[in-house]
Amino acid sequence: MDEPADTVKQQIAAAEPLSGALGRPTLKTIAFMTGLGVTTVSRALKDAPEIGEETRRRVQLVARQVGYRPNRAGVRLRTGKTNVISLVLNTEEQIGGFVSDMIYGISEHLAQTPYHLIVTPYSRNNDPLEPVRYVVETGSADGIIISRTEPDDKRVRYMLERGFPFVTHGRTEVDTGHAFHDFDNYAFARDAVRKLAELGRRRLALLGPPSTLSYHHHMRNGFLDTMGELGFAEMPFNAVTVDHSIEQIRARTLQLMQRPNRPDGIVSGAGGATFALVAGIEDAGLRVGRDVEIVSKQSAKLLHMFRPEIHVVNEDVRKAGRELARSIIALIGGAPAASLQSLSQPGPVLARGE
Repeated sequence: MDEPADTVKQQIAAAEPLSGALGRPTLKTIAFMTGLGVTTVSRALKDAPEIGEETRRRVQLVARQVGYRPNRAGVRLRTGKTNVISLVLNTEEQIGGFVSDMIYGISEHLAQTPYHLIVTPYSRNNDPLEPVRYVVETGSADGIIISRTEPDDKRVRYMLERGFPFVTHGRTEVDTGHAFHDFDNYAFARDAVRKLAELGRRRLALLGPPSTLSYHHHMRNGFLDTMGELGFAEMPFNAVTVDHSIEQIRARTLQLMQRPNRPDGIVSGAGGATFALVAGIEDAGLRVGRDVEIVSKQSAKLLHMFRPEIHVVNEDVRKAGRELARSIIALIGGAPAASLQSLSQPGPVLARGE
């Protein structure tokens, strides 16, 4: 049970001579309030196995109540660690909550640890290796999380060569032993094609990610392999990817839908791109669910609010964030990278109300 706020305030006041600059609570403050030694308090805050569960719980409760935060400069001097994880993100990541959900999931797990998250941004106009090189060379974080991986990812090669802890959101072909979490985009595309076949669609197109990214190959292979099994022929959806602007995808979709031999089913690799797909289809005077069926992956559950006829597969990006955070902390703690590889399977293809 939490101690009453007034009691905690009285204890803080009594412990004030033991506090650091500006009254910031220190390990001595917590030691005074719990009646324990400073060394025991320090170990309890680090979840040391030799400290009993009841002692750890009591120390951590008091630390939360008084707002204790370890001094990062002091921690770095004592341990050589920053207690910081850097998430290197493209500033033009998918719309629809992808970035915020990723950050939320990572932060949710890190809240249980001494680690803090910093976001290191870059744009597609910059070299994606630069922010990684900066963090490694300055030692401004203990570990790095990257996304938008490529099969031969130079960021992965760089960190492997320097022995720097990292985990990737997505797989690579650089070294199958590195830590990663990924969504099974092969299975997503396979299930999407099968669903469209069940709906009687035969002329299928894929709106996927850029060909430079690893998950392009996973998604496209799942699409083509299943099309081949069913004896279907692909309707090429060229010139745009899910990374293009809504206006570009909309214009290209309109062109495609105006052809005599247009697709009657589309697999979309991102929820944001699907909004543009629907706009292009409707610009052509056609209707989703009648003239064209769509199966789309989404990270934010918005598509059924937009058009209930769309079939969706949900990707839990918050879960991905938690997995990435768990893996990087374990890796920093000495766990082998090959044991920190996980692959989320897609859920069922859902219609509205399912």
